[in-house]
Amino acid sequence: MKKNLLILALVMGMIFSFSGCTNKNNEDNSQKLRVGVTISPLKDFAEAIGGDKVEVFSIIPDGSDAHSFDPKPKDLNNLINTNMFIYNGLGMEEWIDSVLNTIENKDVKVVEASQGIETIEILEDEHNEDEHEEDDDHEHSGKDPHVWLSLENAIKEAENIKNALSEIDSDNKDYYEENYGTLKKEFISLKSEYETKFKEIDNKDFITGHAAFAYLCRDFGLTQKSIADVFGEGELTPKNLEDLINYCKENNVKVVFSESAASAKESETLAKEVGAKVEKIYSLETKEDNKSYLEGMKYNLETIYNSLK
Repeated sequence: MKKNLLILALVMGMIFSFSGCTNKNNEDNSQKLRVGVTISPLKDFAEAIGGDKVEVFSIIPDGSDAHSFDPKPKDLNNLINTNMFIYNGLGMEEWIDSVLNTIENKDVKVVEASQGIETIEILEDEHNEDEHEEDDDHEHSGKDPHVWLSLENAIKEAENIKNALSEIDSDNKDYYEENYGTLKKEFISLKSEYETKFKEIDNKDFITGHAAFAYLCRDFGLTQKSIADVFGEGELTPKNLEDLINYCKENNVKVVFSESAASAKESETLAKEVGAKVEKIYSLETKEDNKSYLEGMKYNLETIYNSLK
């Protein structure tokens, strides 16, 4: 009898222990907040700000395309049992409505990280170049979602995450504020370093595989020309190739950049035509080469800078 009671006590203890581990209400201050995110930069920001108070996971596997990702039932069920869900917005996650509908009224704090950012419009017939100014002769077809490729915008996304964490866990507000302040200083320092560097050179034009770097260009007064459009669509037709060849020759382009997660074939074709070399660049929406967001941004900026010297 005593043996049976002991077994029952152990089983009940395990049940209550498991229940405590899955408690999403964070009633115990030692319990970490569960935070689900979409793209890799948001995971880095949430982990840096949340520190040891959060457990952060991405529903998009590393190496996957965030645009075309298809959430599975297990992904949706996982998000129901979180305290917070963070997504980029601006059409980056084309499938986001299915997620938001699933977690609606499930006591999950939803954060659209791009809220409050000054966005860049995508022109309907825009192809192969970055337009920063609105043109009344064109119709707009949306906004460029690649906001995290600007350190200035990264600060705003991090601030939105910090504010949300402070809202649902006010007891640790000062902790989140301090971590956010540290991260913001790192972003400002890196931006300041390359503002100085890019001001020292006259060449401001570079070629990319797809037009993901408009916000980076806005930060540093650069101009990108690309093979594919903002969403990686479009192909290197003979006319496009001719235009890009002329652009490279006019601007003394020595490097054609290719995103590491995409095929380099078209970048290699263009580079061969103009005697340039192909170098890797990161869009950073997924984790690559085990680089953090800051490491990836530092690599991008240094590689672009060296190509323009």
